[in-house]
Amino acid sequence: MSSQSFSRPGAVDLSALNGGGTPQQATPGASGGGYVIDVTEETFQSEVLTRSMTVPVVIDFWATWCEPCKTLSPILERLAAQHEGRFVLAKIDVDANQAIAQAAQVQSIPTVVAVVRGQLVPMFQGAIPEAQAQQVIDQLLQMAVANGVAGRADPIPGAAGAEPAEGEAEAEEEPIDPRFEAAYDAINAGDFDRAAQAYQQVLAEAPADAEAKAGLAQVELLRRTAGADPAGAVAAADADPTDVGAQLLAADIEVVSGRVDQAFDRLIGTVRRVFGDDRELVRARVVELFDIVGGADPRVAKARSALASALF
Repeated sequence: MSSQSFSRPGAVDLSALNGGGTPQQATPGASGGGYVIDVTEETFQSEVLTRSMTVPVVIDFWATWCEPCKTLSPILERLAAQHEGRFVLAKIDVDANQAIAQAAQVQSIPTVVAVVRGQLVPMFQGAIPEAQAQQVIDQLLQMAVANGVAGRADPIPGAAGAEPAEGEAEAEEEPIDPRFEAAYDAINAGDFDRAAQAYQQVLAEAPADAEAKAGLAQVELLRRTAGADPAGAVAAADADPTDVGAQLLAADIEVVSGRVDQAFDRLIGTVRRVFGDDRELVRARVVELFDIVGGADPRVAKARSALASALF
């Protein structure tokens, strides 16, 4: 695992919640294909913090009296089942687990947050449509990969949906594309050089493979930001807008920390200020970040238009 720390504005360090009581078996969630569990203060360390080192954990803060929670929770459970282990959904009853809710700064419910590499990342509050929840989770998964968290959880023993109901056939697990197994293993080991080589081997045989291109771009992002001081890099870029290298690094860090709009604004503003080889270098980096964030993301569509305006 890379030593690079996950960072995002509003992130909360949850390391103090180490489960002061005796660890207990997590209670199954209502549904979700074996990827939904009820978490308590006693199981938070093992089921959330430790698990988040290899796979994102999405937390649904709810209560029995909360009517919007009854709309949102089934949506999140369906998405957990559909993603088949790319994230785990942890359901936390705020009435029974007030210490966790206070540490996460929950002010109203439903509140949904994620935990990646031990740090809490705000997602949204209130019941939202399934399509919108899907978009937010897709962005979370992209961010997790960019921070070296690209694992896939096995169905959790005892979790709802882990075993097929009587009379039902067990759903066949979607296999991992064998072309990318070496890259995933290398990312999980923090070996970004080996991961890049694995993606390059795929692209040598299939130059147009969009997934391999995006994977390679994500690994290159990890390599560029590994060991960087996020706050210092952004401060240096803000202090000298003419320093192209500083702008590139700051934008990389902003994407890794979830500040995608700021990264695009920074680089497109730089495109407007520079010329020649520097301009081409910045343009290429913007396009590379488009691949990482994803062409379907509305922020990419907006930035593409702004980039075209800056170039022509």
